Amino acid sequence: MKVPYAKKWQKETDNLRKIALDCDLREELKWGKPCFTFLKKNVVIVIPLKESCALAFFKGALLKDPKRILQRAGGHSQAGRWIKFTSVKEITSLRSTLTDYIYEAIEIEESGKKVELKKASEYVVPEELQAKLNENAILKAAFEALTPGRRKSYIFHISSAKQSKTRAARTDKGVPMILSGRGFNERPN
Repeated sequence: MKVPYAKKWQKETDNLRKIALDCDLREELKWGKPCFTFLKKNVVIVIPLKESCALAFFKGALLKDPKRILQRAGGHSQAGRWIKFTSVKEITSLRSTLTDYIYEAIEIEESGKKVELKKASEYVVPEELQAKLNENAILKAAFEALTPGRRKSYIFHISSAKQSKTRAARTDKGVPMILSGRGFNERPN
């Protein structure tokens, strides 16, 4: 699958790739993106986005980040952090910092450190979903049989609604999907 905006960020992507390769990382194509590994472990990946291009660190949460340039890739990101760019000039001005961050990421891989991830069971189930689970044993069993990521997809989606009636509507919409073993964003087979 081609990313329509990948060409838009070709120069930026090429610059980020060169920086990663200069740090003696091995380039592989993963998820259709240039991914850089050390001892077969993912270290960084270059991601062309619609409005920017990003260099993403798989264990960015463990980096010291003295320049305060790393951002969470999403509101629920635990391990990954990225730096977005909109020009080659921005990349060039941060080249030595990026190199330092990549070498620190390699050291983290060498050390075997892991990001302590919050388990699905540690997230609070929205009360509207919990009420449905409590009143229907089959639904509760189906929810508990979902993978942790699928359970989190319902927790995040339902709890992101500000109003109780919206959370209730999202819960109702999710019931048949939970019973079929799907995550909130999955399509039926």
